[in-house]
Amino acid sequence: MTKIIAFESSADETSVAIVEDGHIVLSNAVATQINSHQRFGGIVPEVASRHHIEWITRVLDDALDAAQVRPEDLDGVAVTYGPGLVGSLLVGLMGAKTFALAHDLPIIPVNHLAGHIAAANFNVPIIYPALALMVSGGHTELVLMTSENNFAVLGETRDDAAGESFDKVGRLLKLPYPAGKTIDEMAHRGQATIKFPTAMAHEDNYDFSFSGLKSAVINYVHHAEQKGETIDHNNLATSFQNAVVDALIGRTRKALKDYDVKSFVLAGGVAANTQLRDELDVLLSQFPKTTFIPVPREYTGDNAAMIGAAGYWNFKQHIFAGLDLNTNPGLDFELLNK
Repeated sequence: MTKIIAFESSADETSVAIVEDGHIVLSNAVATQINSHQRFGGIVPEVASRHHIEWITRVLDDALDAAQVRPEDLDGVAVTYGPGLVGSLLVGLMGAKTFALAHDLPIIPVNHLAGHIAAANFNVPIIYPALALMVSGGHTELVLMTSENNFAVLGETRDDAAGESFDKVGRLLKLPYPAGKTIDEMAHRGQATIKFPTAMAHEDNYDFSFSGLKSAVINYVHHAEQKGETIDHNNLATSFQNAVVDALIGRTRKALKDYDVKSFVLAGGVAANTQLRDELDVLLSQFPKTTFIPVPREYTGDNAAMIGAAGYWNFKQHIFAGLDLNTNPGLDFELLNK
């Protein structure tokens, strides 16, 4: 049994977890900063870094206590080194290095995006080859995995990420940050009375675009306000969410037709969206040879357990780093030539 302690601090969640064999979560301590960033409508990097410094040792102690694990029982220290906010990443990286040095443990560098996908193993094991839809506040990508820990991007957003568009529309409607969950709830109370555009629907690729949709929503609201018209926010949320989900489903359908995969993973913060999960469930029923593996909702947001899961992949392949490991805020997967 391989026990890995993992550190995650790429954005506004400070988290330490202990994961066994890449799929058993022994503990997952998370300190959130949502209340600190809500009044700004988004993450303030300097504020995030300060909170990470304040919380990193506390969540470390909480993770060890909850798992009832001693440092000498551990086999490695996994840590997110990118992508993310450089100041935030540095706090988790220094915490991981300090712990590894103090207890003579190897450092396992982990790509944050790989962590999101690896969290699917908390549901059922990923079967390869696999296709993953990574949907979060910073990324929207279709990723092909021919084997464990082997990633190639088939398509990605050309502008805004899906989660980013949720937050920007939420800010427009004066909803609390992050707005994804609230918009999802509102969408189930409304009707799709507004036809918003689905960008790139007829292009022969796997890319996404959400900036046009965001602009269309902003223009709709501004025009209504200028005319003194009342806007039904529930109907607006339904119409907006339908457009986002339609774009995600359309590209996913094309990729599933073009690639013979044994499993399909839904990962990232937006993977918690009820409509997206339901419509993907229907879509995957048309591909009976492909198993649908959504990341469990409790692990869709940023957390260290997912870093422990991806760290286990690296551990098995002897992918380690020294104390000179640095952050890589712009880290991504390899882009497959189209």
